[in-house]
Formats: sequence, C-alpha cells, structure tokens
Amino acid sequence: MDADNLYPDIEPFKKGHLPVTHGHSLYYELCGNPDGRPVVCLHGGPGAGCNSNLRRFFDPAAYKIILFDQRGAGRSIPVASIEHNTTQDLVQDIESLRFHLGIERWLLFGGSWGSTLALAYAAAHSDACSGLILRGVWLCRPSDLIWWFYERRRVFPDYWRDFASHIPVAEQNDLLGAYARRLNNPDPAIYMPAAIAWRKYETRCDTLLPREALEIPATPQTLALARIEAHYKTHSAFLLSGELLNAIEGFRDVPAVIIHGRYDMSCSLDAAFRVAERWPNADLNIVADAGHSAMEPGITRSLMAATNQFRNVHF
Repeated sequence: MDADNLYPDIEPFKKGHLPVTHGHSLYYELCGNPDGRPVVCLHGGPGAGCNSNLRRFFDPAAYKIILFDQRGAGRSIPVASIEHNTTQDLVQDIESLRFHLGIERWLLFGGSWGSTLALAYAAAHSDACSGLILRGVWLCRPSDLIWWFYERRRVFPDYWRDFASHIPVAEQNDLLGAYARRLNNPDPAIYMPAAIAWRKYETRCDTLLPREALEIPATPQTLALARIEAHYKTHSAFLLSGELLNAIEGFRDVPAVIIHGRYDMSCSLDAAFRVAERWPNADLNIVADAGHSAMEPGITRSLMAATNQFRNVHF
C-alpha cells in the first residue's frame, strides 16, 4: 500500500444515514471543506464499502468530500442485502443523496465497479456531473466475466486453482452460479467460507506484485462484498449489451480522466480504451507499472494528479 502520496488522514465533519427505497438506509459522511468543490466517491465491488483512505485522495482545503456506502455494503443497512439492489437503484440513490445534501453539480470519483456506476449515473444525470475520474474501468461485458472466472488462470493458475477448488469439479463449468448458490445459502457454515474464498481470489489478483500473506476476516463486510458482487455479475450489472458505451454520446462534453493499470488483471484495459475512444473529453492515462488496486504506487500518483487537476479547473 502506497499512502505516502496521499493527503493526511482526516475525520468527517458530518455523518448520517439516508433512508432510501425498499427499507435500505445509506451511510454517508462529509469530509474536508464544507464550502469546497463537491466530489462524491463511488466505491468498488459492488459491495466493498468505503474506507478512510478514499478521503485522502483529495485536497481537504479545496474539496467537500462525500463518501457513502452503497446498498448492502459497509455501514449501510441491511448489510449484505441483494433485495432491490440493482444498478438503477444505486443511480437513484446517488441522486437522492445529491438532493439531500443540496448539491447542484459534483465531481464523480469511481474505481472498478465504481467506474461502472459513475458511467451509469452520468448517462442518467449528465447535468449533475462537473467531471469524472475513473480508475480500472469495468463494463461487465460477457468477455469480462469469462476473463474474471476462467481466462485469468493463464496468469494466476495457482490462485485460480484455490478459488475453483472450493467448488466441486462437477460444478466448476459454472463457477459464478456455484458461488452464487453458496453465498445466498442461509447457513453461515456454507456462505462464509465461500465469501472468504471469493475475496481472497479477488484480492490476490489485484496488484502487480503478489500479496501472499492474506488473512480474510469472517465478517459481514466480507460476505457483503462477495454476495453483492456475485449478484451483479449474475445479472450482467443489470445493463444491456453495450449500454454504457452507447450512452457516452449523451455526456461526451463532460471532462474526464481515466486511469488504468497496464497489467490490470481484474478489469481489462480494453474497457478503458473503448470508453476513451468514444469520449473526446476523456484523457486516458495508462499506468505502465501497475495492476488494478488504487493503492498501487503509480495508480495512486495518477489519481492524486487527477484530483489536483480538477481542483484547479473552473467549471
């Protein structure tokens, strides 16, 4: 983890829960300058929740930093819930939070699944977007799912073997379905080992250099990440084929920076390339010595440069 380039750790000046539809309540927090430029952070996963390092990518004197945990994730309640949990629900939640906070326009900052959600939100509410910073673009195409579950074993055969071996051989031709069944089983003796195996595989593949010493805790947050990720992957993120790429025409004039590791083994660089091809106002930065994680040194530096760039631009 490369925290040397981040702004100092800060505490929120406001925290709360925002009730939304179908019994969900979103945890949110505000940090930095109450009168600063609004930026909303869209965490990955889906289901990962926010962490305190997200606050540190922004100059706290310049930005009003808004973090929130998406449905079922982090400190939102009910935790690990996939009921009424779709991309369209999350887009509406972001808009509800914007109205609740009285913000006219804001910068979107999203990595991995957060980039998917940022694109979906911009497609629906481009007038509310002052800009986008995207990292590790994920489009949830059929090719992306095949890569995630099967083809990256060419790079990580040992990690994939550990991931697949949690599932009986007879079910390994459909790892997503097999994991989804276990993650949604009501018995913790079934769902928690599956959640730990899922998260361990994902985490091991996220960095350019290996992270072998991984202890994945048996927590509700571990379950939330795996269960909600499997839910969204099962439903192709509730998106039509090509939907996000086709939607770019509607917000092509919104400025953006796209940051992607050359050796990202979780989200294909091809996805970022396709997005940038259609978006004349998007600057694609391919980080030569990085994988997927935002805490890779090159990714961190590029994200910091992007937030400082937007800090100094008048909209």
